[in-house]
Amino acid sequence: MKLKLTTLALTALMAASPAVAELVFPSLSYRTGPYAANGIPFADGYADYFTLLNERDGGIGGEPVRMVECETGYNTEKGVECYESTKAEGSLVYQPLSTGITYQLIPKATADGIPVHSMGYGRTSAKDGTVFKNIFNYPANYWDGASIAVTHLADLNGGDLSGKKIALVYHNSAYGKEPIRTLEELAKKHGYELTLLPVDHPGQEQKSQWLQIRRERPDYVLMWGWGVMNQVAVQEAANIRFPMENFIGIWWSGSENDVRPAGAAANGYKALTFHNVGDDFPVFDDIQKYVVDAGKAAGAGDQIGTALYNRGLYAAMLAAEAAKTAQEIHGTKTLTPAQMRDGMEALEITEAKMAALGLPNFGPEFTVSCENHGGNGYGAVAQWDAAADEWSLITDYVQSDQEVLAPLVAEDSAAFAAENGIEPSCG
Repeated sequence: MKLKLTTLALTALMAASPAVAELVFPSLSYRTGPYAANGIPFADGYADYFTLLNERDGGIGGEPVRMVECETGYNTEKGVECYESTKAEGSLVYQPLSTGITYQLIPKATADGIPVHSMGYGRTSAKDGTVFKNIFNYPANYWDGASIAVTHLADLNGGDLSGKKIALVYHNSAYGKEPIRTLEELAKKHGYELTLLPVDHPGQEQKSQWLQIRRERPDYVLMWGWGVMNQVAVQEAANIRFPMENFIGIWWSGSENDVRPAGAAANGYKALTFHNVGDDFPVFDDIQKYVVDAGKAAGAGDQIGTALYNRGLYAAMLAAEAAKTAQEIHGTKTLTPAQMRDGMEALEITEAKMAALGLPNFGPEFTVSCENHGGNGYGAVAQWDAAADEWSLITDYVQSDQEVLAPLVAEDSAAFAAENGIEPSCG
């Protein structure tokens, strides 16, 4: 009886209290499962940035942020369940953190009118906002990554890749297969020979692939891997003495977790990125003060400044800036998912804006529009220094080959539109 009375009193108190407006950001995280080592730092960075905004700024535009975290284990079915169980919370934008989950959410989120931000992954042709009105993949996508890697290799060879051999070691999933078409088209343009080497989930067995690499001796190896697959690949490359400076991973194959297990043998390994590395940015001082020292960090605080922590922080920053843009457009502090979508479509990230946020030169400048939900396709190459135990950018941000990619995006998005009875349009 006492418990019942207490419950009734609490209910009455809550009913009498004014409703607190808030901006809800779900986090489809994976802190468990075979990819947890990479999922944890991203989730920490995403959460810590929103905590910083709450503690330092009182939220976004004066509205507090509430982050709703749901564990997917990097499992597509669980990811969809997380979406269905959290969308009624007032969720403003989803970061699926999985190409498989993204593909499943494209029709669902579009029907529900909720935006999805598959930053640097997912369906590449979602860059076409006239077809994929609720899906965004700025600042860069997998086809951009493939092109930037080829551009880097061309730069190393005086612009000429004719006769060179390039092998792609890829996760045998929708994610890993995403760059194949682009690499095939770029091979026609640059004259290199492409070899495809799929690796089955989770990627712990790669002996046959690397024996083939040792036998066929490609000039370069590209990798679309994730989690333990990356660690195994780097170690296998070291075992056959493949030159690490000729081994380049996509941005999901470029974390500290991917290279540290191989020790000094990983020195020189390269990875693509669409944001900067390290913790030498003013925003990290604020995170230390308002989040870590205040005991509000999402994790142990040991991931701050790592590649994937920075990516989670970057994703949260872009979401917050889109929310600010939406608030300005609609003249309201509280937001609906439809209004958030408008903010994402009008987002502009400039160097001045990043510097003001304590993130100078943290990422490329880009703009979003109805026609272009993917940004301007800029990325950079980072390289691992095993002795210093750190990544460093070794190139400027360079743009992908839009002459090759734009027609591919147009072709794929047009096919999707035809299959689904969508009339491409703006407005």
